[in-house]
Amino acid sequence: MTGLVINGRFLGQRFSGVQRFATEITTAWAALAAAGEAPPALLLAPPGAPDFPGFEVRRVGTRQGQAWEQLDLPRALAGRILVNLGNTAPLLAGSRQAVVIHDAGVFDTPESYSRAFRTWYRLLHHGLAWRGARLLTVSEFSKGRIAHHLRIPPARIGVVGEGGEHILRVPADLGVLAQYGLEPQRYALNVGNRAAHKNLGGQGEAAALLAARGLKLAAVGGGGAVFAGAEAAQGAAVVPLGRVSDAELRALYENALCLIFPSRYEGFGLPPMEAFNCACPVLAAEAGSLPEVCGEAALWFDPAQPATLAAALQRLLDEADLAATLRARGRQQAQRYTWPNGARTLLRHLEIA
Repeated sequence: MTGLVINGRFLGQRFSGVQRFATEITTAWAALAAAGEAPPALLLAPPGAPDFPGFEVRRVGTRQGQAWEQLDLPRALAGRILVNLGNTAPLLAGSRQAVVIHDAGVFDTPESYSRAFRTWYRLLHHGLAWRGARLLTVSEFSKGRIAHHLRIPPARIGVVGEGGEHILRVPADLGVLAQYGLEPQRYALNVGNRAAHKNLGGQGEAAALLAARGLKLAAVGGGGAVFAGAEAAQGAAVVPLGRVSDAELRALYENALCLIFPSRYEGFGLPPMEAFNCACPVLAAEAGSLPEVCGEAALWFDPAQPATLAAALQRLLDEADLAATLRARGRQQAQRYTWPNGARTLLRHLEIA
């Protein structure tokens, strides 16, 4: 493979799960390239974008955001193949590109997004498929949903897994526990933005159970301009933390009773994989990609029936060996999903693009 270019728009975007994917896959690619196991690539980015270790960053054009991606970026490709890691890509690049579409949420859960956002994404994804771009995604579940909505054969879509070991890269910042009055093993953790499909309001009975046991529910995450918000968890046990650093998040995972992940729709599900790497037991909704990604490492509940979450939580609290079993299974599951594995899979798909 020669003449590969990475779309560096993610360098200047607000950091969320999609930007995490782009950053970690690019980081893993750089490490593989340094070891002679991957081809070099150039990062093309908007004006003002920061540098990226292991890659030359070339800033091109004069625009920002979607205008830069659709107009400035394709003009700078000079015949090279473009790799887009964050859901969007320039239509003008046609078939000489690959794009990772993380899920089909704008079709399957439209209530989670603003009208302008979901309309643009639907048009763009149909356009990319029609123009022959190589389509990739992050799970078999997303592959099936994207193929269904874009009306293309599933064989046109490759799957690139994610990882979670990035959470171990920085030392845990235990100060976050003292800051919010949290004691080790005396709180459950929730991680997610306030999009409707995250189902944060479905934790009420679990929060009541925690309160009855003298425990807390620590809620990490915030909203965003593109999301249509949902009701957050309420109750005396709930401690809202907002956005936290990776060091703080690691400390929260490592000291939590468990991660509660009630989302009714996920393309992959990054927080459970982070939790597995931190030996944090996971209670997860049996929905979307989560059964595929978590396997037998999670304790399952029905996101449409809040009582099943409370029942799963009660099992964890009362069954002596259950937490240790989930920790062991989580560590095993985490070994299946790493960022270097994801980068290698991506590069294999590019060979046939």
